[in-house]
Amino acid sequence: MTQALPGEPLSAGEELKGWVRIRTAYDYPGWVRAEALDGLVDANWLVARAGDPVEEARSYLGAPYEWGGMTERGIDCSGLVHMAFRRLGRLIPRDADQQESAGEPVGPSELCRGDLVCYGDHIAFWLGDGRILHATGREDVRAVVEEQHPRELAARVRAYVRFS
Repeated sequence: MTQALPGEPLSAGEELKGWVRIRTAYDYPGWVRAEALDGLVDANWLVARAGDPVEEARSYLGAPYEWGGMTERGIDCSGLVHMAFRRLGRLIPRDADQQESAGEPVGPSELCRGDLVCYGDHIAFWLGDGRILHATGREDVRAVVEEQHPRELAARVRAYVRFS
């Protein structure tokens, strides 16, 4: 589940009862209302610029957790990673498992700030000193937070990856 954001290019396919099958630029399939496709695509929707994905992710601090979300009004863990890179003009996969597969594996001793900690169904930015930045949907906190690596997550680490 994801969101198609305004100005983002979409490939349109079949139409059925006012809905159109689409595919996003990052190869995510879905359906949208036909009238939602009337807007113009922003030709500059993905422009490379210098910056730090961690700082881009920090701009979402406090945003509520929303499964499939990709905006400050609601965002999930993989949406946070996707949007942090996308704001810098880099298109990476949308889902945590896809991000894990697409990233360059790194060992625990090689971890650098900005690397990604993969848990299978969850993903977070590594900040160093045992801290992570992520969108969490756990009961006590449902938001984008920067925190000490929770013990229950640390026990589930599956891999560390880097997008260079």
